[in-house]
Amino acid sequence: MTALKLTNVNKSFGPVHVLKDINLTVEEGEFVVFVGPSGCGKSTLLRVIAGLVDASSGTIEIGGDVVNTVPPAKRGIAMVFQSYALYPHLTVKDNMGLGLKQEGRAKSIVEDRVAKASKMLDLDRYLSRRPAELSGGQRQRVAIGRAIVRDPKLFLFDEPLSNLDAALRMNTRVEIAALHRTLSASMIYVTHDQIEAMTLADKIVVLRDGRIEQVGSPMELYNNPANRFVAGFLGSPSMNFLQRSVPGLAPGQTIGIRPEHLTLSGGGQINGKVTHVERLGGDTNLLVITDADETLTVRLFGQDQTDVGATIRLAFDPAHAFYFNDAEERVYQNAA
Repeated sequence: MTALKLTNVNKSFGPVHVLKDINLTVEEGEFVVFVGPSGCGKSTLLRVIAGLVDASSGTIEIGGDVVNTVPPAKRGIAMVFQSYALYPHLTVKDNMGLGLKQEGRAKSIVEDRVAKASKMLDLDRYLSRRPAELSGGQRQRVAIGRAIVRDPKLFLFDEPLSNLDAALRMNTRVEIAALHRTLSASMIYVTHDQIEAMTLADKIVVLRDGRIEQVGSPMELYNNPANRFVAGFLGSPSMNFLQRSVPGLAPGQTIGIRPEHLTLSGGGQINGKVTHVERLGGDTNLLVITDADETLTVRLFGQDQTDVGATIRLAFDPAHAFYFNDAEERVYQNAA
């Protein structure tokens, strides 16, 4: 069964065309991540799906039903915001159950669902506390629990980890992934963080300037990007793009090489000088200026001893390289 189907969805705010002919299908149980730079339209698209913003044109279907004119509360969705949006005067238990109470659900149903969600999210010991007595990660779990108790057709997450520090982001990311496996629910998750997208998604939707650039699994997009934008957006450190440093490129052509696909080699194709070294323990990043005055990053696994100022040669396997034309489109033949 299809959880969500968007057909030719557009959204304009006055003369500004924010979403442009969005076509997308989310299958039942899929975890889909919208990713892209600030201003690409990902949060607007989520709000159009939720009904918080009306589409200018196009069709939105949730669970097979067209919902363009259906108010948010009737769409069968539950939304988790970046800001938690908890009521400060209510306990954790009451925050989680409030939506069901407002819908007029029986007390026994409210208590049963809150108890199940609380156990799932390890919140039992905090049920009598108020939001001010919780950490940021705990507050976000309460917000997620409030969504779970509604048993929605579709979960919508709008950058839910942005307010957390790095350690909490990783822990909560793991919890959300585990929650998806437990619930087998359909989830749409908005983030600007490509690491969140790569680690959480069954399917990634990459947006730029209100358009979908590419849709696919994380490894499909990483290994087979459709264009330079997608290639550069996914991956950390990001892909290197060179025009002058590699011999044999066609006019207007750019070669893309991921940092982990470059190796130190006396017979390498690229010459350069190390300008900065990041020693991370498990691996080492070298920032290099090539003889053709282009900057690139090399990711070396392990604790490499290369120092700043060293002159090096770098090799790469052409089978792992990507080629782009002057319109930034992927070309699939090797450089001449």
